[in-house]
Amino acid sequence: MIDNTPRKTKAFIAGANLNDPNFDYYMSELANLTEAANMEVVGQARQNEEHIIAGTYFGLGKINEIKDIAHGLKAKVLILNDELTPVQIRNLEKLTKLRVIDRTELILEIFSKRARTKQAKLQVQLARLQYELPRLHPSENTLDQQRGNGGSTGGGFANRGAGESKLELNRRTIGKQISIIKRELQAIDKQEQIKAKRRNQNHIPKVALVGYTNAGKSTTMNGLLKEFSKHSDKQVFVKNMLFATLDTNVRRIDLENNFSFILSDTVGFISKLPHNLIESFKATLQEVKDADLLINVVDASDPNMIQMIRTTQNVLKEIGVKNTPMITAYNKADKSQRNYPQIEGSGILYSAVDTKSIETLADLITKRIFSNYKKINLLLPLSAGKILSYLHENAQVLKESYQNDGVHIAVRLSPREQAQFAGYIV
Repeated sequence: MIDNTPRKTKAFIAGANLNDPNFDYYMSELANLTEAANMEVVGQARQNEEHIIAGTYFGLGKINEIKDIAHGLKAKVLILNDELTPVQIRNLEKLTKLRVIDRTELILEIFSKRARTKQAKLQVQLARLQYELPRLHPSENTLDQQRGNGGSTGGGFANRGAGESKLELNRRTIGKQISIIKRELQAIDKQEQIKAKRRNQNHIPKVALVGYTNAGKSTTMNGLLKEFSKHSDKQVFVKNMLFATLDTNVRRIDLENNFSFILSDTVGFISKLPHNLIESFKATLQEVKDADLLINVVDASDPNMIQMIRTTQNVLKEIGVKNTPMITAYNKADKSQRNYPQIEGSGILYSAVDTKSIETLADLITKRIFSNYKKINLLLPLSAGKILSYLHENAQVLKESYQNDGVHIAVRLSPREQAQFAGYIV
């Protein structure tokens, strides 16, 4: 038998600890990211330092130690826990004879492999080009030979200007590619805004699932779809790995009491998420900014749970989300010894694969987003068919009676709808 399974590249990970209490967590996360990039972690090194060495990140003694251990373990790649400068990467490669990848490039590589839709591919490519632009060096080969460069956007080189160096040509080419991608993303963003505007016209509350990658957001969405959606066949992709999906999925959830809301599942977060990547994905994360309620899905079985919650809070702050009501949903309770589902303050301990948990979560969502809805009695003209149709589709109709003077209807309405139909209140 011949084993055709591709061998994983062996990687050695390393980091400098500047007295950071979360350093162990970041290194553990780096190992998980390395595995997510289909590489095998064969060893690691860490060093407590007062400051980062400007030209080489580590001191020469540590670099030689890493070189000896990494080569002894047959590692081909050295992965660092921080974003490095171009000079640091080049010097480390010369000194260790290993390919050097910093944390930012590692995350970009993972995103490149996970991107499926045109929008996600363009967003990742934009972030990668913005990462590469300041890292161009006169000794680099042509743009096509640069590591990690790819994609269909942007063509070959433009005509070289008089006296223009290869470095200037590469910078100009990347600059043009960035401009092209931004224009394409703006066009896609306009289309998404039109879709969002249509959803907003119905005044249906919007709920967004957020949280650390692989915490169970997509599984939670699928559980709600299975129990409460007319289109339960529209399940979203789920896989037990970091950044399984980069695309925002939007579905309508129709509860049994005739309450409905729009549910969105967004890209997961991680510590030290590259700023360029957050900037590129801001359009995708618009659903989060527009939400009436956020559900922060947390892996309750992970010992780093508190740090993961802080990571989510930091990313939300960076994209401009403030004061939006939030439910903290502690998922994967089936992996613990605690009873579930149970409400804990403004949060819930649950399992996304448990029907009772999903029903309890739905009840909690209902209480949070429909708490300011009031029971209103309306008298509609018999000719007001459009209004009646709207109420049946978007509101909770409690009672309805056709009489000589019109349609008497008892319905729960949002504050906006109470004002909208004020002329019909009796």
